[in-house]
Amino acid sequence: MKHEWKKQEKNLYLPKQKPELITVPEQKFFMLKGEGNPNGEEFSEEIGVLYSLAYAIRMMPKQGYIPEGYFEYTVYPLEGLWDLTEEGKKLDTLDKNELLYTIMIRQPDFVTDEVVERAFETVRKKKPHPLLNQVTFGIVEDGLSVQILHVGSYDNEPQSFELMKEFILNHDLEITSLQHREIYLSDVRKVEPANLKTVLRYRVKPRV
Repeated sequence: MKHEWKKQEKNLYLPKQKPELITVPEQKFFMLKGEGNPNGEEFSEEIGVLYSLAYAIRMMPKQGYIPEGYFEYTVYPLEGLWDLTEEGKKLDTLDKNELLYTIMIRQPDFVTDEVVERAFETVRKKKPHPLLNQVTFGIVEDGLSVQILHVGSYDNEPQSFELMKEFILNHDLEITSLQHREIYLSDVRKVEPANLKTVLRYRVKPRV
């Protein structure tokens, strides 16, 4: 049976449009760090490189190699960890040129360092790109988090963040890092801004 994250992992990827508390387990990711305005050409290039690696693993059985423990699955959605430079934090309004980010695509649990090496080899042959040298593979554990489904333009996200902060305050929690996670459930090239679906998530801990 094909593993579809939208069906089998609804709690992680399809929250409601109101804040909720969740514990996020360890997950494996391809990751790429960047900075500056995500509306530029470079950001698209970075996304493309991550997807080329993700699909290289997904298609391995068709290329004659079946990783141990492999199962059919849907490629996971793009995610991003977002922060600001020290300069950006001092400003009253968001300057996208001061953004710091790590974009990432989750990989199934069967993916090992050996499988990752094979993916890199495949992509270097078929779709070589200088950014491949900057992609890392590793484990991330968000742990206790508050998340919400944001529907609408990315520029309207502050409204959802306010709801989350209110929830966090009311439940005797505190945010452990101002860095937040976004999970992009919609293809921005195909979906109207008003209909974009994005999971927003803060790491939290009980307030002492």
